[in-house]
Amino acid sequence: MTEHDIANLLDQAAAARERAYAPYSHFPVGAAVLTNSGEVYTGCNVENASYGATCCAERVALFKAISEGHKEIRAIAVVAAGEEVVPPCGICRQVMIELAPQAVVAMANLEGKREIQRVAELLPSPFGGGYL
Repeated sequence: MTEHDIANLLDQAAAARERAYAPYSHFPVGAAVLTNSGEVYTGCNVENASYGATCCAERVALFKAISEGHKEIRAIAVVAAGEEVVPPCGICRQVMIELAPQAVVAMANLEGKREIQRVAELLPSPFGGGYL
């Protein structure tokens, strides 16, 4: 992945953040997923009064890519407000390890601070289908 690829993906995640539906947490998050074929799918968090029905930005973007037939994900970008970068939650990490195990995850705040890790670094010792 080039610096340009990462910057572009983070820009698209920041734009997706603007579409978040976050009336309860007031914490909008945006995500963008880059497939191996070069397609980009974005997502934002969509909250619900029944908190368990909420879906995080990362999963929205991943599910959009998968539902359009993309099985290989190259990178995932996540943008949220805060002094530090905000990593994906545990549920999103579990989904990432299954749907995008080799992906690079670029995390950034609105001030441009960023961190890049691989999915496996975010979720060491994952639970997978091999345990079933």
